[in-house]
Amino acid sequence: MYKTINEDALTYHEGGKIATQITKPCDTQLDLSLAYTPGVAIPCKEIQRDPSLAYKYTAKGNLVAVITDGSAVLGLGDIGALAGKPVMEGKAVLFKKFANVDAVDILISERDPDKIVDICVAISDTFGGINLEDISAPRCFEIERKLQARVNIPVMHDDQHGTAIITTAGLMNVLETTGKDIEKIKIVIIGAGAAGIACGLMYKKLGAKNIIMVDSKGIISTKRTDLNDHKKMFAIDTDETTLAEAMSGADMMLGLSGPDLVSGEMVKSMADNPIIFACSNPTPEIMPDVAHAVRDDLIMGTGRSDFPNQVNNVLGFPFIFRGALDVRASKITENMKMAAAIALANLAKEPIPYYVKAAYDDPDLEYGKYHIIPKPFNKEICIWVSAAVAEAAIKDGVANVDNFDLEAYKKHMRSQVYLNHEYDEH
Repeated sequence: MYKTINEDALTYHEGGKIATQITKPCDTQLDLSLAYTPGVAIPCKEIQRDPSLAYKYTAKGNLVAVITDGSAVLGLGDIGALAGKPVMEGKAVLFKKFANVDAVDILISERDPDKIVDICVAISDTFGGINLEDISAPRCFEIERKLQARVNIPVMHDDQHGTAIITTAGLMNVLETTGKDIEKIKIVIIGAGAAGIACGLMYKKLGAKNIIMVDSKGIISTKRTDLNDHKKMFAIDTDETTLAEAMSGADMMLGLSGPDLVSGEMVKSMADNPIIFACSNPTPEIMPDVAHAVRDDLIMGTGRSDFPNQVNNVLGFPFIFRGALDVRASKITENMKMAAAIALANLAKEPIPYYVKAAYDDPDLEYGKYHIIPKPFNKEICIWVSAAVAEAAIKDGVANVDNFDLEAYKKHMRSQVYLNHEYDEH
């Protein structure tokens, strides 16, 4: 499968992966006069009269900008905006494939956070939402915060919140199946970048009290003097300094760092029924076979698609924006993110559709240690997560639609997801 991955990847990406799709006919003189002059002036005047009508008469309500400065692209680091374009196009592909959201990639060759915010604000009227992508920490926190304060459309830095939402869903199910208490468990997070900080904050919101964060210099403690404000939120009073010390007695390890940082001995030292999410790609912090060889009570996930429990942001961002766009949300709130995590956790416990089992060649796939989060190809994710996010937006008062009917929305989403009746529901 992987022998020709380099050649296959270049062939796959040749010519790009996205294009413009025309949604209305343009074949006759009448079509042309409606699409452009003179007919186009009519909706222009309507939008001038009432700007909210842009959602009715343009593609704004189903269009997301995928914006990067190229400073933290995948595991490649600071390769620049242009070199990151294949990734941004890839995000656009996933938006369309999984949630029928149109997306366009925008590359910003600028590193000043305030200038990036100014640029995004200046073009924001075009879009219904902004997905910030692959922007390095801690600048990404500042950019997201300042940008959201200046626009009335949802902004989300997916590298932060996507991973937090997916791993929180998995953690919820492990807590339920093992009977562990979120307030009592010990969580170790390896990697204190954007994703690590966001995950830690979401676990705290869930109720976690004991989080040990480890960066390249060791445990983040109050004794260190090299911490930025975001890391300081996780500084603990301890004399311990090493990852091995942190892992001793840990109930959960979340890896957002680099390959092969965790040893079998560290896994042995963890608490009963431990959970490991080793998300470094393509090589995780510890390979599943190494971890399972020393612990048979382990529940493990990685970022890879060839192992169980894939922690993949595609489970989150397309559907979070789908729900937010459909209620014209002005922002994505913490409750909307938690609603998405809860929906994913609950869906994992539902009967798994046969087409998902077929896609993974596993007819016996069911909820358990090897399936604590849904598979990306489960079409039900779009219905469950989008509806949960939309409902949370309504409850939080950030939606801009009247008389939202949740059940009608779910029915509509189901009809869209299974439009061609290609699959039965189960």
